[in-house]
Amino acid sequence: MSESAPSPAPVFALIAGEASGDQLGGGLIIALRQRFPEARFVGIGGERMKAAGLESWHDMRELSLFGLVEVLGHLPRLLRLRKALLRRLLQLRPDVVIGIDAPDFNLGVERHLKQAGLRTVHYVSPSVWAWRENRAAKLGRSADEILCLFPMEPEIYARHGGHGHFVGHPLAWQFPIHVDRAPARQRLDLSSETPVLAVLPGSRQSEVQSLGRIFLQASRQIAAQIPGLEIVIPAADPAIRQTLQQLIDALPEDAPAVRLLDGQAHDALLASDVVLVASGTATLEAMLAKRPMVVGYRISPLSLWLARSLKMIRTEVYALPNILARACGLGETTLLAPELVQDDCTPGKLAAAVLALFRDSHQREAIVRGFEILHERLRGDAERSPSDQAAEVIAGMIAPPAPAETGGETSVTEPAARD
Repeated sequence: MSESAPSPAPVFALIAGEASGDQLGGGLIIALRQRFPEARFVGIGGERMKAAGLESWHDMRELSLFGLVEVLGHLPRLLRLRKALLRRLLQLRPDVVIGIDAPDFNLGVERHLKQAGLRTVHYVSPSVWAWRENRAAKLGRSADEILCLFPMEPEIYARHGGHGHFVGHPLAWQFPIHVDRAPARQRLDLSSETPVLAVLPGSRQSEVQSLGRIFLQASRQIAAQIPGLEIVIPAADPAIRQTLQQLIDALPEDAPAVRLLDGQAHDALLASDVVLVASGTATLEAMLAKRPMVVGYRISPLSLWLARSLKMIRTEVYALPNILARACGLGETTLLAPELVQDDCTPGKLAAAVLALFRDSHQREAIVRGFEILHERLRGDAERSPSDQAAEVIAGMIAPPAPAETGGETSVTEPAARD
């Protein structure tokens, strides 16, 4: 009786095109390595993924422009890169190909490889719960499994014939469920008794140009009503800091002092009593910091009209905490985070909403309790990180070797070469 040959170590291909994807990919490689110590990891990634053991075939920055306006000038190069990547993956035939976010590039690659018989995964669902839900069907045709960061996403994919798995959101592991503002205030040299407003008008130049002046004018009105108010504004990068400083310098001489921070967004949120924030990922961070917030946003009226006319938008609320609350059965009639968008996003209305939160401690406490519930839901499995939950789904896609048959003829297929 001869022993069966050991199965070869699996090969995983991962493709990331931006810093957030590199961070997710690094954690995923570590989690997969724990299950498959001899596995090989190839593809495209950044420093975190390479440090975790990725054999990166191309510089991740080559994909960073994909989907943006700048792509037109780089299209020939990107197409050559895509062709070379597909050729190499089809020759290698890894056990699983994992596209991490970057849907403009990854979905086409995944679809091509899936049609060629490879197992494919897309890690990080686009916002199908907010706009263009029909993209869920496209993802289902591209990826065998979709790893979702939000609990309401798998149901949407199921409606369109896809397979979504909620694996938890990485940000939910960067904040404790019950937070203490004292350490953050110490790091920012803020008194424990001082009322603090954190102002986050966005992390992109277009957002800061659109909302920065409005948010600063609102802050001025709020400070006039709250003696001793400290206003802190984290700047995402030096260019954003320069733009914010120019807006602050243009305020009247009687405007309140504002502290600009270099990054430190999490500390600013944790140290604050109330947050004035632009709609986007920062609202999720404010929720995880358990800070009551007012959300403001403006986009081009034409863009909004087109999106609604074409039925691209499918949500009545915009801030992630409110979307999550409705998906989880909270906030059906009232919003956990007041939203002031388009014509309602004015200094006066923003200031009034923020002042209402400062003055109503019972409302703030109720909001915090709601945020704690959502935080727990967003973690998924409370005992395992998102990387570990994602690795489990991927590991389940690798079929164990078939048992050797006894008697009769056995067909043997040569394994694909793996260079």
